[in-house]
Amino acid sequence: MQYTHEHLEIQKTLKRYIDEHINPHVDEWEAAEIFPAHEVFKGLGKLGLLGLCKPEAYGGMGLDYSYSMLMAETLGYIDCGGVPMAIGVQTDMATPALARFGSDELKREFLAPAIAGDTVGCIGVSEPAAGSDVAGIKSHARKAGDDYVITGQKMWITNSLQADWMCMLVNTGEGPQHKNKSLVMVPMRENGKLRKGIEVARKIKKIGMNSSDTGLIYFDEVRVPQRNRIGNEGQGFIYQMQQFQEERLWAAASCLVSLERCLAWTIEWAQERKLFGGALADQQYVQFKLAEMKTELESLRALTYRACELYVGGQDVLELASMAKLKAGRLNRIIPDGCLQFWGGMGFTWENKVARMYRDGRLGSIGGGADEVMLGILAKIMGIQKRPMAR
Repeated sequence: MQYTHEHLEIQKTLKRYIDEHINPHVDEWEAAEIFPAHEVFKGLGKLGLLGLCKPEAYGGMGLDYSYSMLMAETLGYIDCGGVPMAIGVQTDMATPALARFGSDELKREFLAPAIAGDTVGCIGVSEPAAGSDVAGIKSHARKAGDDYVITGQKMWITNSLQADWMCMLVNTGEGPQHKNKSLVMVPMRENGKLRKGIEVARKIKKIGMNSSDTGLIYFDEVRVPQRNRIGNEGQGFIYQMQQFQEERLWAAASCLVSLERCLAWTIEWAQERKLFGGALADQQYVQFKLAEMKTELESLRALTYRACELYVGGQDVLELASMAKLKAGRLNRIIPDGCLQFWGGMGFTWENKVARMYRDGRLGSIGGGADEVMLGILAKIMGIQKRPMAR
């Protein structure tokens, strides 16, 4: 996969927006443990950046998925991990199934405003007792006339303290775990206030991704029209697995630039830091370690680009997307940790840029499917794992 002139022009536009409207405020947002999502998303929406691959009929650009990869990669220029993740939820995690399987009415009500940046969305899958085990979710919806009445909990939900709607995976039947779930678009607010029956039970304080708000949300007899269901009833698990495929490609692409910057910062520091009569960068071990980490990063880039190219060509890339997600999670731990070591005491300070990446990057091996889930998928595809897996 190679970026064209059109790709690079979009990258320039996004990079300019990051430099002018995001990075000057990142430290403030990190301290506040939240960022103004509506304001940031509206700015991105005006530039057409929230719907690069979404249908033109709803305000998108109708481009292929390589443009989503470009955007994910370019978000790595943001000086934290939380804001890029929040944007990725809007573009590549909470809206793909809506765009692909939602009714025209549903797309006009939820997708078009999300692309314009007029609303903030979130994806409601994980629960207190069901993270990696998606099939084990307990939230349920019973039918009452033309409505669903939803009761349950969703936890670790990015954007949920500010979200206008949730794309929610919920049990809508009593059948097998993989065939009794539906994706339902749940409006979260009315006139700027949480709807009756919806409660933000807790804002979760995390060790990283601080500027991204994360919540535990309760639903108690929340009424939603059945027409808010995405696609066919009982197909929600399948739709969500397809959304995960794009989420995992996004996760891999989103760390390419950020890890590249981490290495660049460290090389510059190592060349300046004096040690034993020379520079830290004069030490062969330091040179070899940085060279090895750069090699690993370029291997991830090649894998991610290949997966994207095949995906754009219409092929199933479950195996490659799972590999890329696994590798990205590992490198989000290995590279910031290895670089931080060379910063010495300066690396152990809160304001250090590499230290922030060290904290933020740890989520990569947990969110969107833990490393162990990726390995289980790969083992099954390879014919090693015979036990039925949830994904």
